Amino acid sequence: MDTQDSLFGRLEQLNDVGASLSGERNLDRLLEKILQAAMSITHADGGTLYMVSDDQRRLQFRIVRTLSMGIAFGGSSSASLPPQFTDLPLYMDDGSPNDHMVAAHVVITGATANIADAYTDENFDFSGTIRFDRATGYRSRSFLTVPLRDHESTIIGVLQLINATHPSSGEVHPFSTADQRLAESLASQAAVALTNRRLMLQLENLFEAFVKLIDDAIDEKSAYTGGHCERVPELTMMLAEAVNQTTEGPLAGFQLTDKDRYELRIAALLHDCGKVTTPVHVVDKATKLQTIFDRIELLDTRFEVVARDAEIAALRAVAAGQPREQAQAELDRVRRQIQDDRQFLHRVNQGGESLDDASVQRIAEISERYPWTDPSGERRPFLTADEIENLSIRAGTLTASEREVINHHIVSTIHMLENLPWPRHLANVPEYAGGHHERMDGKGYPRGLTREQMSVQARIMGIADIFEALTAADRPYKPSMKLSQALAIMQRFRDNGHIDPDLYEVFLAKGVPRQYGERFLKPEQIDI
Repeated sequence: MDTQDSLFGRLEQLNDVGASLSGERNLDRLLEKILQAAMSITHADGGTLYMVSDDQRRLQFRIVRTLSMGIAFGGSSSASLPPQFTDLPLYMDDGSPNDHMVAAHVVITGATANIADAYTDENFDFSGTIRFDRATGYRSRSFLTVPLRDHESTIIGVLQLINATHPSSGEVHPFSTADQRLAESLASQAAVALTNRRLMLQLENLFEAFVKLIDDAIDEKSAYTGGHCERVPELTMMLAEAVNQTTEGPLAGFQLTDKDRYELRIAALLHDCGKVTTPVHVVDKATKLQTIFDRIELLDTRFEVVARDAEIAALRAVAAGQPREQAQAELDRVRRQIQDDRQFLHRVNQGGESLDDASVQRIAEISERYPWTDPSGERRPFLTADEIENLSIRAGTLTASEREVINHHIVSTIHMLENLPWPRHLANVPEYAGGHHERMDGKGYPRGLTREQMSVQARIMGIADIFEALTAADRPYKPSMKLSQALAIMQRFRDNGHIDPDLYEVFLAKGVPRQYGERFLKPEQIDI
């Protein structure tokens, strides 16, 4: 029998438990806290927490504890549930309720079951419990089985306590009426906490599915960008964990909580969401003349027209009295020149190497060398002004205006993310995602932020974004790069104020490049 003081003490403990449950985010730890609190308040030696399956037809073991035997399965315990802890059916094969098992009966009826001695009880089947006792030497006696009911009065789980013990003597006795009321009160609080956590998880899952939907939309536009959106978050978290483990140097004080990890991962997943506004032909521009198609084909057609014009001119010259050998020699010279110029433009169009002044001049000369007559009968230079501009790109395949279009995706990203009503635990997502094209020296875009104006997380994403782009093997405009080549470029970026030098040192010291390579790169790329 509880004294007034001990009962008040247990009520105070119940209040403290309620506050503790409301603050727990991890579902397994929450379940464990619920069972441990119930055992503590009722002085139970053992306990089991079941959850109702999604199909509402089974009870699933989640946490099992027996203090006197040192049994701890599920929750924070490293020991997984043994195979004998199989799901309990709520209904028999013929559809009738499983009233023989006390835990199932509590779910079906919604009523608490308080059993003084399992060995003498005639209402429920405790044969499994008795077999367990014989195998272990334990003596299961008193049982208190309480339903967990959510805000809609739906039973979501069962709390089962075993062997109420006297706090001083340790003698096992039946669970008292006070024990039952306290356990039922705790079960009510626990069900609310569980429901809230489940709702939060469902909302988080829905949100992450929506984020994945955006990435899939980008993937539908461009398989290359889709791969980037998948890999950058992985590399971001690898580097973030490496920094989190650092105990020396300027980043030794950087620590990540679970909340911080979730926030950074969401930011990484959304870092290029603005690319949904970027034209596909710019994102995937594999050659300098590519728009919706590669316009080099138009140049091939013009070369064919020019070659035929030269052949017609040669025939006309012969018809006018010019020696055939002389006309043929001139025609052969023009054909060789056409073939040489055609091969040159094809090579230049690839954008695989830097273009020097002589090559730019030759492009202009080719345009003037082969004037041709268009279908309207008008004489035109061989190349249009736009074709000359594109072919004259010094490096890569993008013109200055197209690069601005590409760069604008980060402006779109920031605009999109800053206009969302982020909850407090995700408030930094726009800053993290929007800063991955900034530079430490303030020469980045779109805001020209310096190192001191950026969070560590945004600087981490900057390194991940660059390294993924350098090593990606699925880009149409460049060959895959080996780790040693990528790191040589990253070293220059570190030295010229592009990326954070302290983060880059951790990046190398913790072996992140090779870890990333083993997961995402081709074997031939891993050369360090």
